[in-house]
Amino acid sequence: MRISDPAICMPRVIREILQMRFDTAFLDDLRDRVPISDVIGKRVAWDKRKTNAPRGDWWACCPFHGEKTPSFHCEDQKGRYHCFGCGVSGDHFRFLTELDGLSFPEAIQQVADMAGVTLPAPDPQAARREKERASLSDVMEMATTFFQENLQTAEGAKARAYLRDRGLSGKTIATFRLGYAPEGRNVLKQHLVSRGVDKQQIEACGLVVHGPTIAVSYDRFRDRIMFPILSAREKVIAFGGRAMSADAPAKYLNSNETEIFHKGRVLYNFTRARRAAQGADGAKTIVAVEGYMDVIALHQAGIEHAVAPLGTALTDNQLDLLWRMTDEPILCFDGDEAGTRAANRVVDLALAGLQPGRSVRFALLPQGQDPDDLVREAGRAPLDAVLHAARPLADMVWVRETSSGVFDTPEKRAALEANFKRVTSTIADESVRRHYVQDMRDRLSAYFESTGVDAGSNRSRGYNGRGNSGGGYNDGRQQGYAKGTGRAGRAGKRHIVSDKLARSTMVRGASGQPALRESVLVFTLINHPELLISDFDDVGSLEFDNRQLADLMSILLEMCADGSVPEREIVLKRLKAHGHEILIDQLALQIRFARTWTATPQAALEDAREGFIQALALYKRTQALRQQKKDLEGDIAEATEGGDLDVIPGLMRSLQSVQQEFDRLEQQEAIIDGFGVLSGRVQGAAQK
Repeated sequence: MRISDPAICMPRVIREILQMRFDTAFLDDLRDRVPISDVIGKRVAWDKRKTNAPRGDWWACCPFHGEKTPSFHCEDQKGRYHCFGCGVSGDHFRFLTELDGLSFPEAIQQVADMAGVTLPAPDPQAARREKERASLSDVMEMATTFFQENLQTAEGAKARAYLRDRGLSGKTIATFRLGYAPEGRNVLKQHLVSRGVDKQQIEACGLVVHGPTIAVSYDRFRDRIMFPILSAREKVIAFGGRAMSADAPAKYLNSNETEIFHKGRVLYNFTRARRAAQGADGAKTIVAVEGYMDVIALHQAGIEHAVAPLGTALTDNQLDLLWRMTDEPILCFDGDEAGTRAANRVVDLALAGLQPGRSVRFALLPQGQDPDDLVREAGRAPLDAVLHAARPLADMVWVRETSSGVFDTPEKRAALEANFKRVTSTIADESVRRHYVQDMRDRLSAYFESTGVDAGSNRSRGYNGRGNSGGGYNDGRQQGYAKGTGRAGRAGKRHIVSDKLARSTMVRGASGQPALRESVLVFTLINHPELLISDFDDVGSLEFDNRQLADLMSILLEMCADGSVPEREIVLKRLKAHGHEILIDQLALQIRFARTWTATPQAALEDAREGFIQALALYKRTQALRQQKKDLEGDIAEATEGGDLDVIPGLMRSLQSVQQEFDRLEQQEAIIDGFGVLSGRVQGAAQK
């Protein structure tokens, strides 16, 4: 059940009180007078192909989440909208409250204005509550201005120096309305009182510390850099304060809960990030970072779609806010133990709220760095690389449960399997839970098979939970290839990838994670940089849809631009410096599970080249078939729309033929005669 945020919609009790002012007949009359398409049409572009305007049947790309294919539907006759992608639905008033952040009365006023109808006389009690809330917002605005002005005084010099040292420009400081709270115990309180603000209002805003045991209230924020926290309507509802003194008991201090502020239901920079994500050139996703300064630094670097919880762990309400903006937000955590713990906590939180098409991804920063550090030292490129390499939730579940365990007995492997059953059982949606159970079963099967029933612990094999060993990538011979105990070893002169996990990874590649075939190509080049020069024409022809691999490939090509062959260790160092360490670990894990040993550093150069050429041929043919399939589907759609029905059967037969070959190639991997002769892998066959 989705819990409404008072910063976006009125709390239920207040909404019910306000609805007493407008009876059902009046609201129904407004809905009848104004077609819902008129309300929504101001915020979306209707899809011409799916919309049937004369019947009042309208389709568009959903304004609540980024999408390319219209799944947002509204019907004038029913006065309702529904998105088949993210599940939002409602009427005229809910659309305005949830998308534009209007209060319920404001939404009614807007629809009434469109209908040319005068609103009934206001209910006195509701009007009083609204006036009180408005007056608190006025007080918070006065406090914000006071803090801003103090930042520019002599007393605010140390705060200005701190912000300058953190790399913030004057424009950024003004955009986020940063300020400074002076050291005195009553400076803000006296300022507000001198402007006619009474004691009760100051206390209601949480600007002073007060209570039965405190004789005289005093300013809550003293000697702190001030971060105004805005509602969805961009009104100041609270503050965060960063202490200037190292002796302060709390480095960061937030406003207490008030009538207008509920910490667990607000995200810092919510409205600005939502606009950035949903604009015409928006990022179509939201990045959640850990702190105010991270959000501000990213904004200054050009990443304007970032938000942050308010100094606490992400709550279910805040996660729900993220899902209102995008189907798959990226959660970015600092590269330290605390960041890892925070990520693992969110794993459990996210699992419970999963729905078809709705999940989260995890971006893990280099050890000891946060987003602010990264963009300040090297600009946005390294952080972009980290975000592009964000890992799916399923990967995080797998790593968390396997990274620190030792599974060298049947009992321990059974315990691991039981853990996965327990974790996946928390997923409420039945279809998503079923797919997670199958995914974990496939991973376990491949993992136990790769380590062997009589294997030692993960640590003895160098497995660290991220797919690579402590000193480099695992040699395929450790998994039994050289002795012929694996399928590839038994095949002798053939290398066949048929692992269930490898196939499932290929399927997942289309939605963000690199496909196995693409991973083989790139991983081979990383471990055998000589191919960058000797096979430059083939390398230069690679064009990956996966943005992470495309970024990594551009770095590889840049390194060999002068015609020299870079050493493997230098290649790895450069790629990791650009934020690709997590991606490299992902590639290593894929290659390990798929047993594609020709891509590993242990393969001889000629074996690696032969494997690369064969994988490249399959890749190019698959890409060509994908384009043919797309062209044929377009021709069929055009013929259908134009009424040219005679050509459709032939086009359908061609499409079926292309699809069959495409499916066959998707399941086929390189079968290479003579593989391993130079690498010493099939010496017996070579001698014969």
